[in-house]
Amino acid sequence: MLVRDIMSSPAVTVRRTASIRRAIRLLHGHDVAAAPVLDDAGRLVGLVSELDLLRGEFQPGPGTTADPSPAASAPPPGEVWQVMTHAVITVTETTDVTTAIDLLVGKQIKSLPVLAGQEVVGMVGCRDLMGVLARPDEELCEEVVAALRDHYPHGPFWEVTVRDGVAELRPAAGDVPGPGSDDALAEHVTDVLARTVPGVVRVRWLR
Repeated sequence: MLVRDIMSSPAVTVRRTASIRRAIRLLHGHDVAAAPVLDDAGRLVGLVSELDLLRGEFQPGPGTTADPSPAASAPPPGEVWQVMTHAVITVTETTDVTTAIDLLVGKQIKSLPVLAGQEVVGMVGCRDLMGVLARPDEELCEEVVAALRDHYPHGPFWEVTVRDGVAELRPAAGDVPGPGSDDALAEHVTDVLARTVPGVVRVRWLR
C-alpha cells in the first residue's frame, strides 16, 4: 500500500506569517493535528502542530499553586514561524506505507507532509492509518470481491471472507486447485489486494 492510497488530500496549510490564533482556528476547524507551513511562494518551510500552537497561550490563574514560568511576563509568540518545526520530515505519494509508519514511530511524530516535487499534496499520519485499520470487515470483503472480479473477470474464482483485516480466499467449488499449485498466481493475487484494498493487512489461502 502506498501513501497516496490513504493520505488526506488536499492538505490544510498555513502561512508562516499567519497569527497564532488564526492557525489555532484553522487546525481546530478542520480537526487536524498539524499543518504544513508555507512561505509566500507556496514552498514548504515548516510544520506546526497543536502542541506548538499551545505554547505560551495559557498562564496559571491567580491563587493557583503553579509557579509562573520565568518568561511569564514576556508576550506569547505572535506568528506561526516563531513556534513551528523548521526541519520537516516528508514523504512522497509513492512512499510505501510501512516506510511512513517507521518514520512516524522512529521520529515520534504524528504527521508527515506528502510532496509531489516541491508541492504539498497531502498529509499522512496516525489518524489516516487508524482510519484504514478501523474499516469494517464487511466493507473490506466487498472490495476484495470487486478487485478480484475486476482483475479476473473470467476466473479463477474464490470464496472470500475477511476477519480483522485478513482476507481468506478459498477456491470456489469446481474451480482451479488451491494456490499452492500455482505460487505465481497466489503471489499476484496477494499483490493486487494489498495495492487496491486499503485495510487488508494479509491474505490467507485456504484449501
